[in-house]
Formats: sequence, C-alpha cells, structure tokens
Amino acid sequence: MKNKPVFNLPEGTHTVVLGFGDMNGLMRGKRVPVRHWKTACESGIAIITAMFAMDMTCDIWETPYCSMDNGYPDMHMFPIAAPVACPWEPGVAICLAYTETMDHKPVPIDPRNALVRQVERAKAMGFDAFAGTELEFYLLDPETKLPRQTNIDVYGVNRSAELEHVLAPIRNYLTDIGIPIEQSNPEYAPGQVEVNMRYDQALVGADRVILFRNIIKDIARREGYHATFMAKPFIDKSGSGFHTHYSLWKDGKNAFAENGTLNELGLSFLAGLQSRMAEMSIVGSTTPNAYRRRRPGTFSPVNTAWGYDNRTVALRIIHGNDNAVRIEKRDGAADCNPYYLLACDLAAGLDGIEAGMKPKGPATMGDAYKLTDADPLPPIIDTAIDLAKRSDFLKRVMGEDALAILLQQATRERDFVAAQVTPVETSRYAMNL
Repeated sequence: MKNKPVFNLPEGTHTVVLGFGDMNGLMRGKRVPVRHWKTACESGIAIITAMFAMDMTCDIWETPYCSMDNGYPDMHMFPIAAPVACPWEPGVAICLAYTETMDHKPVPIDPRNALVRQVERAKAMGFDAFAGTELEFYLLDPETKLPRQTNIDVYGVNRSAELEHVLAPIRNYLTDIGIPIEQSNPEYAPGQVEVNMRYDQALVGADRVILFRNIIKDIARREGYHATFMAKPFIDKSGSGFHTHYSLWKDGKNAFAENGTLNELGLSFLAGLQSRMAEMSIVGSTTPNAYRRRRPGTFSPVNTAWGYDNRTVALRIIHGNDNAVRIEKRDGAADCNPYYLLACDLAAGLDGIEAGMKPKGPATMGDAYKLTDADPLPPIIDTAIDLAKRSDFLKRVMGEDALAILLQQATRERDFVAAQVTPVETSRYAMNL
C-alpha cells in the first residue's frame, strides 16, 4: 500500500464528516473526531461494503458481492482531498471519500470507480471530459409533506424572494465549500426549485452532486423545510430532472466547438449517447416512480430525438461561444446516482467517437413528442429492466456485480410498488364497484 496523505484541517475543526455516495447517490459515512484524523487518513476508516448494496430505505439483501456467505465484509474509506469547513455547523468540516477493499484494491461495486474508468479512458483518447449538472428538487413542509405554495411561479422573482431565506444559504454555503453555484430559480411547480452548479471535470462534477444533495437536505431542514430529489413526488405536478451537459476538451479548448457550433466530433458523441439511451435508461431512472415523468408535454423526453435548442428532445445541442458549445442530455431523474449516470453517458459518447457514428434521423425542429419514427425510451421500469439485463454495454461500464445489484434493487422496487393498493384506487373503486 502506498503512503496515504494526511490532509490538513481548517482551523478550529473538532469533527470531520467523511463519506461517499452509495448506490442511490446518498452520502454514507461517519463523523471522525479530529484526534483520530491522522489515523483515518493513513489507515482509513472501516465500514461495511454493503453500503453499496442496499436500497434507499437501508434494506440489505443477498447480493453477488455482499451476502451471508461471505459475511458482509468491511472496506476502508479514505479522504479524497482536504476537508472544508461547514459554515452552517461551526467546528465541523466535510470531505468526500474513496474506498478500498481490505487488501487495498478498488471496490468493484463502488459507483465512483465506474466514472473513474471512463474519465481515464477519455484521457487516453486525448480528452478531458467536462460535465455540467442541473438538478431540480422540491422544498416541502416537513409535517404535511406538501409544498407551502399552491400556484406555479416559474422563474418568478417574487417567488425567489419568498424562498430566499432557504435558497440564499444553499447558494452561499455551497459556494463556500467549493461548489460554485451559478444561479437558482423557482421551477414549474409549487415548491419546486433548481440550483445550477458550474460545469467542471466530470469526476469533480459527480462528486459535487453527492455533496450538493446531502448539504441541501441539511440546510433545508435547518430552515424548516424537507428537501426531496424524488423524481415525481406529485402526479399532477412537474417531475424533478437531472440534466447533464457534456463537452470534451483538448489542449485547453472545447473539442466539440467549431465557430460556435457543434462539430463532427460532437455529433459522433451525441450519436453514441442516442444509440445507448434506451438500454441504459435504468441508470438514470432507477425506480418505478421515475418513469412517471415520461409523459408527452412534460419536458421529460419520451424518445431519443435530438435537436438544436429544443427542450422537447432528449439530446439538445446548445450553441454560443466556443466555450459554451455542448450537448445536454435530458432524461435523467434527480434522484439517480451521478457516477453511474455520467459514466454510462461518457462511455456511450466515447464509443460514438471511436466508431465515427452519425446521429439517427434529422435534427428535430418542432415537437419531438409528436414524432412517430423516433426510437422510444422505456415508458415503464419493466422495459428498462429487460433492456438492461441484455446489455453487454452496461456490464462493461458498470461491472457485472454492480449492474446485478442495481437491477436487483430495481426489481425489488417494481415488485414492492406493484403490490400496493393506492389511495387513488380505493377512492375510485371502493364506493363505485
């Protein structure tokens, strides 16, 4: 084992929050007292490997990598970089971790490692992979679990002011810990907002999403709200998406750009994304609820159409100055794992470049929901599961065990939801049939 660095702590720190993103992108870890920090850096902190093999309710089951047969073994987590002070919790610093097996090898089912591999692949091809992330979420009343507003005021400056007591700390504290925030705004539903992070290298961007969601939940709770990134918390209101923006850079320049437009290299990347969107749907939409977003007219795509500055398509090309030229992929749900999402997207795009692919069909100029010849995206989780089970691409990118565990969770969630009798069914049928 190589000597591990001992990272300095901000002055006045008494506790470090050290954690990583689990299978669902939720931050799991431990609080480390400062007197134990040197040991944590050099030897790591032991934690059960099943953190990568449990659902969002912390239910653990028998999986290919963690089971009763192997005794649910430990792994070690180590800090990725120096912790940063938490302005909202004096004396506490926070830091993301990477993981190793007990014999100091990468943990095969750690989602972060899937993205590390694709970032390294891009570098071997001569590119730096950059990604921008946009996540929507709801601010709800903790007691009623409903928005405190009743009307839609998308981009409304008055609604922004109304929510400023919680959005200002979110923007400012995230910026203070090194996550540059470009803007925030009310979205297309009561209580729904969006906070945009500045684009950066893909691995940095995914790491930031883990911290972003964890910190927003913490700050919102302190301000009297419950923040949720659930894909579709209300059937009659807007769903929460996870839009990703991609560009590859070479020698400090955007390799996708040519006179402010997307060039042939960028179109090949787009074509690679387009060719894999359906089979990797389970990565960006992991629960039955996430597929409730996929309805015509909802700004969530239902097919693999592409176009220029068109929000009805799945793959939107954005032009501007050369630094701004990029591809936006719009199908992800806000509650998915950022490492798996970015890893699979990058892998598909790089495949497209290597194969010299061309986008399928012409650019969509009008309403992509009206197209009859565009390849569909899975409308329900059953279809997504079936496609993913047959996908050699996903096995290659995620690893066979990691994919198996994600599909186990998806199947469990599908079966759990299907076994419920909902209040809607009771109110509709009990008194009439």
